Amino acid sequence: MEGKRILLAIVLSFLLLFAWQLIVVKKSPELQAPAEQTAKLETGPTQPAPEQKKVEGRAPVQVPKTEANQLNIKQIAAQGEEQVTVSTSLYQALWSNKGGVLSSWKLHNHKNEKNEDLDLIPAFVKNAGVFPFSLFDDSPEAAKAGLAGIRSSVYNSAFYKVTGMSRNIKDGEKAELRFEYSDGKELEIEKIFTFYGGKYDFDISILIRKNGQPVEPRLLWGPGIGNPSEAELKQSFSAGSGVTVLASNKVYRLAEDAKKYNPEGSAFNFVNWAAYDDNYFAALFVPAAGSGTAAFLKEDDVENKVAYFFLAVNNPGKAYVGPKELETLAAFGHDAKKIIRFGFFGVIAEAFLASLKFIHKFIPNWGLVIIVFTVIIKILLFPLTYSSTKSMAKMAELQPKVKALRSKYKKSKTDIAQRRQMNEEMMKLYKEQGVNPAGGCLPTVLQIPIFFALWPLFRLAIELRHSPFILWVQDLSLRETVFWPHLPILAVLMGVAQYIQQKMTPTSADPGQARMMMLLMPVFMTFIFMSVQSGLVLFWMTSNIIQIGQQYVMNRMMKKKKVESHGKPRKK
Repeated sequence: MEGKRILLAIVLSFLLLFAWQLIVVKKSPELQAPAEQTAKLETGPTQPAPEQKKVEGRAPVQVPKTEANQLNIKQIAAQGEEQVTVSTSLYQALWSNKGGVLSSWKLHNHKNEKNEDLDLIPAFVKNAGVFPFSLFDDSPEAAKAGLAGIRSSVYNSAFYKVTGMSRNIKDGEKAELRFEYSDGKELEIEKIFTFYGGKYDFDISILIRKNGQPVEPRLLWGPGIGNPSEAELKQSFSAGSGVTVLASNKVYRLAEDAKKYNPEGSAFNFVNWAAYDDNYFAALFVPAAGSGTAAFLKEDDVENKVAYFFLAVNNPGKAYVGPKELETLAAFGHDAKKIIRFGFFGVIAEAFLASLKFIHKFIPNWGLVIIVFTVIIKILLFPLTYSSTKSMAKMAELQPKVKALRSKYKKSKTDIAQRRQMNEEMMKLYKEQGVNPAGGCLPTVLQIPIFFALWPLFRLAIELRHSPFILWVQDLSLRETVFWPHLPILAVLMGVAQYIQQKMTPTSADPGQARMMMLLMPVFMTFIFMSVQSGLVLFWMTSNIIQIGQQYVMNRMMKKKKVESHGKPRKK
């Protein structure tokens, strides 16, 4: 029975995790926003009602709207397109005064598959004709035109006057980049970005006036983020690109999926921050007022028969464009680290990640770091493993007596009284022999939260992205590269090691059950691990190999104690 319970617990745990990854992570949205949290945003920010002044003892007096020709608006514009480069130790950004938009954001510390600085602006934005930091036009005509309206809007097609030249910002310094435009009639736009050397975040100030009246800006990021390689896109457990929103201290996830897109479920109020992100990188925006509105927009390109997705954030005051590094996001504040969704065992995952990074200070190879980390975990769990093994060995010795009790109470399956009496005698037998029937299951139970914490860690930890181990394992964040045709080496070695480990482990199960577990579990585990990140496979394989060594030592220790307890002389 014990063998069946252990097998059932492990199989159900892995199937649950497998289903969770396929349904929840890959097929986002993770959570649907509750009715009171979602609101269908209008096609554009509406112009506020004219301000009213209160006079003591009188009804409010309506302030008349100022006519455009009374405002003396000065025309401000550039003659043509200009490019401005902002460089720091972390990134190089290329801005265009045509719309005051971002055309390139290259990270110095993160590379693409060609070992070039990774650009977080997708290459296909040129096809869409809409770049990050464009503005959503609130006019009915532009909103009705959709993608074409965004592209042709004066907000994004005008040539802004630039204040602030291309420059390299050193750590600790700051610099301002200002874009200004006015049509000389009714429209005035000002975009101000303040950058800080050594940081991925920067301040945003956007002012829009129509006929002298302020209009709340709605900033766009998209379409998409980054340029993932073909290998990264093929990962079965990749979260993919989409929008993550923190609203009223709850995290919501909406993935790029044209078939499942629901405009009514893609808008959020009371937003703490909203981000367009993938597994490893994010463009995160914090509303200026501390809470605002955000929406995940789908715009169809009818001509090219493709859908583009955008994040729209009203009145943003701060942005973070960079890697999803736990420590960096924690330093940024605003609960931004919640964008890394380690799951139910997130506290354990964060502790493990901190441990791995500490070991990496002394060992540059992340594969060796994982091996050392696994050794430490196995050493810490050894006392519990040894206690469990002793309990299983004692249970195996008691099996003849247990079988005798079952033979004595043959009708225990149908007779409740016999079953109760048999259980009482079994518990008495266990107590006399000092055996805990559940003692052998404890290490297995403890390994489940460890595995559930490591699974998302190896999938989401940017530190492991593009980190090689040896030979054919060139990226620990991806599935293992096949060395032989259809034969992932680490996964197969892990299965072989598990078979040897189980063969050496004492069991109280009957021989038929023992043989079933010895054959079924290694095959089942090998099949599962053929599809997961090679870093996780390396951890589990190393764990099994260490367990073989520990089991050999424990078996010798128990054999020696057994000989001594029978009064036989010790062999020298």
